Amino acid sequence: MIILKKKQFIVIGLGRFGRSVAITLSKLGHDVLAVDIDESKVQEISEEVTHAVQIDAMNEKILLEVGAKNFDIGIVAIGEDIQANIFVSITLKQLGINYVIAKAQNEKHANILKKIGVDKVVLPEHDMGVRLAYNLTSTSILDVIELSPEYNVVEIKAPDLWHNKNLIELNLRAKFKINILAIKSELGKINISPAGQDIIKLNDILIAVGEKEDLDKMINHFI
Repeated sequence: MIILKKKQFIVIGLGRFGRSVAITLSKLGHDVLAVDIDESKVQEISEEVTHAVQIDAMNEKILLEVGAKNFDIGIVAIGEDIQANIFVSITLKQLGINYVIAKAQNEKHANILKKIGVDKVVLPEHDMGVRLAYNLTSTSILDVIELSPEYNVVEIKAPDLWHNKNLIELNLRAKFKINILAIKSELGKINISPAGQDIIKLNDILIAVGEKEDLDKMINHFI
């Protein structure tokens, strides 16, 4: 079992995306401050997170008053108001929050967020579209995470041809230019640092990282 260090998150914007992120982080045992200008949204989530406050996050002074700069990670989930989204993202960076994640409406918005120094930009609709496309075209793909425009992490069922072979024999780095980050067994045990001698077994799930083009080639090879 992997035990994650407890962290403190501030989530600004409690639409569907922000609410989902805040509640999930709270369920995982982290401290979460949920923020929105809409009092009704704050009330709805108040019992499900550590703290929830109704404030205007566009006001830097108020953000300081609620201790925003003391959080490990800031998540800007403001949806339709792109100007507010960008302003709050800049403010969190200026306050010195170590890691700021922001939701973008589109690629142009995402590029602006990257230019102002946001550490990670999320395009929820785009990301879900990528995952759906992979799931529809391959029964082996369980999940896809887009690390960057060039790189993905995929969770894949081990193909039959890989069963009872070790990573040295498979030589995936040479054949497909991918790296195996972890191996999850049928019983849920996770090997987070697989060695060359580790054997792939029936029903193992592999977490692989590589360039999108190389991962696609590997996936298509086994469809």
